[in-house]
Amino acid sequence: MNLIIQKRLTAMPRFATTKTRGYVALVSVLIVGAIGLTAVTGVILLGLSWSRTSLTLQQSFQAKTLADACIEEALQQIKDSIPFSGNGTLTLGQGSCAYTVTNNGAQNRSLVSVGMVGTVIRRVAVTLDKISPSINITSWQEVP
Repeated sequence: MNLIIQKRLTAMPRFATTKTRGYVALVSVLIVGAIGLTAVTGVILLGLSWSRTSLTLQQSFQAKTLADACIEEALQQIKDSIPFSGNGTLTLGQGSCAYTVTNNGAQNRSLVSVGMVGTVIRRVAVTLDKISPSINITSWQEVP
């Protein structure tokens, strides 16, 4: 009988140690899982942020291209009719642009265009000092 009690007493700590090891393993798995989930969530949010930035950059490039296209249209209007001054609009792709031609006297003209795609707006200003026999552009720059 003494031998049976001794076997039970020595068997109990092993069982308790095995049980404790199971809890340690479970807690370790939970901690590693939480860290992994946090890392994955961070990567996903970073990807979404980069995607939005990429879309805005693409729209900005398209808006600038539209503003330049409107300036080209205004230059064509001036070439077709030298006394031309006024405004116009174009719709191309997913955006639009508007231009204004101002007669500053003699052969001097100021052209301003605005290109819009989504919520992005880009502006271009051009100055001419001669129209005939050929158009002379003195300034072509993006303006705020």
